Amino acid sequence: MADENELLCVGPSEEEAAGDGFPAPPPPNYVCTLTPELVAKAREELQEKPEWRLRDVQALRDMVLKEQPNLRTRLDDAFLLRFLRARKFDYDRALQLLLNYHGSRRAWPEVFSDLRPSTVKHVLDLGFLTVLPQPDPNGRYILCLRPGKWKPSDYPFVDNIRAIYLTLEKLIQPEETQVNGIVILADYSGVGLSQASSLGPFLAKKVVGSLGPFPYAKDGFPIRIKAVNIINEPRIFKGIFAIIKPFLKEKMAERFVLHGSDLNSLHRTIPRAVLPEEYGGVLGRLDAAAWSKTLMDSEVEFVVEFCQPDPLEGVVLPDSMLFEGEQGGAQCEDVYRGLRSQLYYCY
Repeated sequence: MADENELLCVGPSEEEAAGDGFPAPPPPNYVCTLTPELVAKAREELQEKPEWRLRDVQALRDMVLKEQPNLRTRLDDAFLLRFLRARKFDYDRALQLLLNYHGSRRAWPEVFSDLRPSTVKHVLDLGFLTVLPQPDPNGRYILCLRPGKWKPSDYPFVDNIRAIYLTLEKLIQPEETQVNGIVILADYSGVGLSQASSLGPFLAKKVVGSLGPFPYAKDGFPIRIKAVNIINEPRIFKGIFAIIKPFLKEKMAERFVLHGSDLNSLHRTIPRAVLPEEYGGVLGRLDAAAWSKTLMDSEVEFVVEFCQPDPLEGVVLPDSMLFEGEQGGAQCEDVYRGLRSQLYYCY
């Protein structure tokens, strides 16, 4: 009799197995694309049982239809699986994450209005972010951020958030990423007072709320961030991080590693084999063009996904939604005041 995993899943294509480009999203009608190894990993780490997978998806779908019948959201298997995997198949937490995910669109219309790759091409061309071409040995793609590339006089910071969000949306499509998670490499070379002090308290609050574990405390996006590697951070960063850290989940805070300018320290967490020359790697110069093309080629799918009416119109959100409330705003104001004092002290 065939192995259970072989009956339920099909592995990646030969091109994907060879590492030729970013994996394609699952087909419209769900067919598991996980390898037997990833099926086993999902079972161990995410409590995902292949024989119960579709039953679990249906259970979440039924909860949405019963508890939030007016929510205009995708209900296909592949989409709902992202939220179940991100919350280890806990139905209630997966539903809350789905509501937070859609709630971010209402909370921050300047990010989500007309959200498509062509509107952030200037961010990608500047090199503010890219995804490295090869995953790490654990199968995790590496999102590389270079905030020092951005100057406040060039364009609003919110455009960077738009580019990050589109990148996360693309990254989470393949099932491999849903199981393995991603790694962040943030290079703070060139970051100074002008960038850091340009973020007001309300913008800071929305960054924390909308992007969830990217890399802050709340839950707004169905992706597993397994490590945040900070390199070339300025001296202000440790002070800023000390202020932000209490608002991080303990597990997330432990995943931050500050390397300074020590590339040997970086290589202990991300091997040279998957890094570009700029970070002591062997993959040649960092090239952001390939990821930019990946996003640009996805223009139509993002138009379908984001250039639509408000999915929460007519929906009554639970009190636990994280985007409203005077207390949150006051708390954010206090954090921002602390950040400002650190910035001016250090400069």
